[in-house]
Amino acid sequence: MKLQLYVPDGRYAPWIEGFAEVLPEAECLKWEESGDASVDYAVVWRPPVEMLRGRTDLRAIFNLGAGVDGILRLRDEDKDALPNGVPIVRLDDAGMAAQMAEYVTAAVLRDFRKLDAYAAQAAAGTWKFIKPHRRADFTIGVMGIGTLGSHIARTLAQFGFPVRGWSRSPKQVQGVQTFHGEDGRGEFLDGLRVLVNVLPLTPDTEDIIDASLLSRLADGAHLVNVARGQHVVEADLLAAVQSGKIGGATLDVFREEPLPAGHPFWQEPRITITPHISALTLREDSIAQIAQKIRALGEGKPIAGVVDIDRGY
Repeated sequence: MKLQLYVPDGRYAPWIEGFAEVLPEAECLKWEESGDASVDYAVVWRPPVEMLRGRTDLRAIFNLGAGVDGILRLRDEDKDALPNGVPIVRLDDAGMAAQMAEYVTAAVLRDFRKLDAYAAQAAAGTWKFIKPHRRADFTIGVMGIGTLGSHIARTLAQFGFPVRGWSRSPKQVQGVQTFHGEDGRGEFLDGLRVLVNVLPLTPDTEDIIDASLLSRLADGAHLVNVARGQHVVEADLLAAVQSGKIGGATLDVFREEPLPAGHPFWQEPRITITPHISALTLREDSIAQIAQKIRALGEGKPIAGVVDIDRGY
């Protein structure tokens, strides 16, 4: 069995060593060195188009993350970029759900407890009580309740917040009021105090967070984006923050990464910026999950995480 790897940073050794430990029957090849060699599986993160175009040898393509837009974008460059009939398999979780729930919870609690306001007072040497939010009125909406989003929603619900979830198709999440489809999105959004975006990036969801959507939220609402930067119309968000309609935003992802030095988000103190760290791929967990799925495929068993290419996730 042969695996062909592609990681943009070129740090192959830990991945090769990890697969050698849990899948010793496999030979791991770097794509840059293996070229046109026939292999069984590709394991990739944001691969170049020439890696997959015209391939007839692959049994599956494994994506080193939950978001698969880095693979599906290749179709925009070349309609024949992805080999026909070869399943693309995303990571189900691999430790990312817990990390993302931690990140989102920290952002939510910081807003709920008005810690930024207290920090500003402290910087000014001011000792003053600020009226707290009422928990029952602090409704949080999680947009995208797949594996990661549903874990985030359940975590927030455990703090006693009213939590809503929205998805394209009907889903049930314990302790969460759920909505779905275009018909349900308006009711989901209305009056939210915090909006958390965990949607997959597809043509239907690109630019979804625009002026119209932001206008449905409660005055002074907070946006937390841990999905993709392309979901947000940046000029609309900046205008909403500067007008006071949106009280602030915690952004981990951006249209251009790294975020350029001259970007206006850097100059807006009500926007918190982190460098795409809300959920890091845990190498050992990821390797173990991929190895398990490769063995299952070899035994003719079904696996989770196979991407519906038409839907984009």
